[in-house]
Amino acid sequence: MSQGPLSLTPRVVVLLTLPPLLWAGNAVVGRLMVGQVPPLTLNFLRWLFAALILLVIAQASLRPWRRSVQQVRQRWRYLLPLGLLGVGLYNALQYAALVTSTPINVTLVAASTPVWMLAVGALFFDERPRRAQLLGAALGLTGVVLVLGRGSWQTLAQVQFVVGDLLILFAAMGWAFYSWLLAKPPPSMRGEDRPAWDWASFLFVQTVFGLGAAALFAGGEQALGASAIQWSWGIAAALTFLVLGPSILAYRCWGLGVAQGGPTLAAFFANLTPLFAALLSTALLGETPQPFHAAAFVLIVAGIVVSTRN
Repeated sequence: MSQGPLSLTPRVVVLLTLPPLLWAGNAVVGRLMVGQVPPLTLNFLRWLFAALILLVIAQASLRPWRRSVQQVRQRWRYLLPLGLLGVGLYNALQYAALVTSTPINVTLVAASTPVWMLAVGALFFDERPRRAQLLGAALGLTGVVLVLGRGSWQTLAQVQFVVGDLLILFAAMGWAFYSWLLAKPPPSMRGEDRPAWDWASFLFVQTVFGLGAAALFAGGEQALGASAIQWSWGIAAALTFLVLGPSILAYRCWGLGVAQGGPTLAAFFANLTPLFAALLSTALLGETPQPFHAAAFVLIVAGIVVSTRN
């Protein structure tokens, strides 16, 4: 069944706007950490500490432990891809992308997510996109193309993707699957069959599954000769922000926003991330946005508005 038009209530707007702001900060901080913390190791540390905090918050909901372990074992086929896509894959690819690309470019390439969201919904979840959603996706994708071409069709014809651009493109595809899995859980995760987990418990379980992949990636990175971390107060502060903001708070708001507004609408709001990334990059990295960035932002916002219409 196709998802009908949705209204932008103030609650939905707040829930879906805060994560892009925090994720933009994640991209900028990830760029700042290049050369200080290896990207895959940064992803592992981020989610390791997030898991410890989530465990403290969720322990009451997870007791008795034996029952929770049994519930997880019964649902591992759903929880495993959820953790791999949302924790192990997306953030690892983003941090790796930031080694060769900028936060503005990375977040703008990730703005292709609505296209993948519509494609995944149609191919795997029997969700036929509405015309308004297709038009909104086209507007957002036009903004991405504008940035890749630096505002010039001649430049676009000669554009060469850096490794980071391609990595974040794969990450966007994975995030589309992740969001649809959240919105369309199996029967064992719906209604009375769903375990009595609160939001922290559910995110903790995802994180545990994702940490396995994150640890393997980080271990491989170290085995290939990644530089050791030179710990400092700056790195500690950056890691604290990554754990509390983009990990716990953003994922909580994103989960609520997807549940209340739908994954397709949420994808268009995720496209606000480049706007926030540009503002933060200007303030913290000295990377001044160009006129074509502004035009891309207008197209992205237009895509959000159009996608909610009949």
